[in-house]
Amino acid sequence: MALAAKPENPTRPDRTVALTRGVTRLFIDMGLSPITEFRLPIKRRADIAALDRRGKLVMAEIKSCRADFESDQKWPEYREYCDQFFFAVDPDFPADILPYDQGLIIADEYGAAIKRPAPARPLVAARRKAITLRFARQAAFRALAAPDVADPKLD
Repeated sequence: MALAAKPENPTRPDRTVALTRGVTRLFIDMGLSPITEFRLPIKRRADIAALDRRGKLVMAEIKSCRADFESDQKWPEYREYCDQFFFAVDPDFPADILPYDQGLIIADEYGAAIKRPAPARPLVAARRKAITLRFARQAAFRALAAPDVADPKLD
């Protein structure tokens, strides 16, 4: 996959939005159904979570720059709520600082490619059911709610 040239010195939020768009497109191409900002029961939000037709849950944590990764101590907690976990970064990110035992996606605003597969860590049945129901409720609320309605607690 050829990645497009990115603008000079994009801001961190702009880069995060661009990477999220690219990873979401990749997940859709893989047959996954993604949502962003997936609220976990541990009061954390995964940047992108996606389900496949069999119920496998994949998560991607967007890292917009080195400082973003180095200041983030939350990501290990997310692995307990998915079958596969990826970091998603842009082509200029120093990927060698990321843990080698996690998946790696290289992305831009137009698409993404898996550079390193994520190890499979299957969820136990009870947790899979709880997380899948949480995913469905969040996705359904977003699909049907009016844009000006506050996002309710869906715990």
